[in-house]
Amino acid sequence: MRLDQLLAARRTPGASVLLYLTDRCPVGCDHCSVSARPDSPGPTDLGLLGRLLDALAARPGLRAVAVSGGEPFAERRALTLTADRLHGTGPALIAYTAGHWAGPRTPAWITALLGRIATVVLGTDSHHLARLGPQRLRRAVTAVAAAGCHLVLQVIDLPGRLDDARTLLAEELGPDWPARAELYPTRPLATGRGAALFPAPAPRPVAAFGPCLPANAPTVRYDGTVTGCCNEDVITGGGPAALRRTATDAASLTAALDHFGRDPLLRILATTGPAALAPLPGFTGLTRTAHRTVCDACWSAHHTAAAEPRTAALLTLLTPAPPSPTSTPDVEEADRCRSHP
Repeated sequence: MRLDQLLAARRTPGASVLLYLTDRCPVGCDHCSVSARPDSPGPTDLGLLGRLLDALAARPGLRAVAVSGGEPFAERRALTLTADRLHGTGPALIAYTAGHWAGPRTPAWITALLGRIATVVLGTDSHHLARLGPQRLRRAVTAVAAAGCHLVLQVIDLPGRLDDARTLLAEELGPDWPARAELYPTRPLATGRGAALFPAPAPRPVAAFGPCLPANAPTVRYDGTVTGCCNEDVITGGGPAALRRTATDAASLTAALDHFGRDPLLRILATTGPAALAPLPGFTGLTRTAHRTVCDACWSAHHTAAAEPRTAALLTLLTPAPPSPTSTPDVEEADRCRSHP
């Protein structure tokens, strides 16, 4: 799955899901937006995970399951189970990794697993390089390409980094590398450990934020937590309770995903952005307060809806119709998802 196809899936309600496979990561980069550590929790109930995966495999219209965390390749049993349940069932499996596993010899289980993954999104920037070294990144590029996966290098867009990434791909894959790999520039995030490294965004009026595309793609965590977006604070228990549900089996996961797919507030945020809410009775406070991120504006809107049932009822009258599964709306995402493109 190429990057434009993955982004198109994220623009279409119900076409993609983020599977948050673990909070654990052995790398420990200074810029980590989720503060993942080697001793962070990970999946222990593989029976539960299997039931959740079965629901995803059978879900109509689901085109992509993006596996992230944490570092999903730190979870051999859980990631193997994920590939076993999803491979060949319909949705493409997209894996996000720092490539820490690419030693002088790639473990056999990872080589086999790569053969069942459609696309690998490989994080590469100065922070990863400082922890892992340039040779490990090169070996990861080679291993992914050898397995036949499509490769996306996700690069923090700082001076010189995109040029360095192009040079690396040309050296490792040859002059025809654009047929086998793509670059995806991202911005640094002042969350997790990154909050101590990057400046927080300046407060902006609500009209400055465009549609929140991650609101089209719910997140399913390994422990059964289901959220209406990819915000890690919501995933770990913060933010509005309305953005979070719990699934224990296929039926309850299906119900949770259906709920977020129909949620009128999320549909407005995903289609037109938070500014569309400001004229509504009860939501005028959105224009009186500046917000650092679209997540802050979303949380304010959800708190308003929870406190004003009559205002929440009005949202159903304004909910835009979802685009058709084949459409790719021409919208600009104001805030990129923290965990995946």
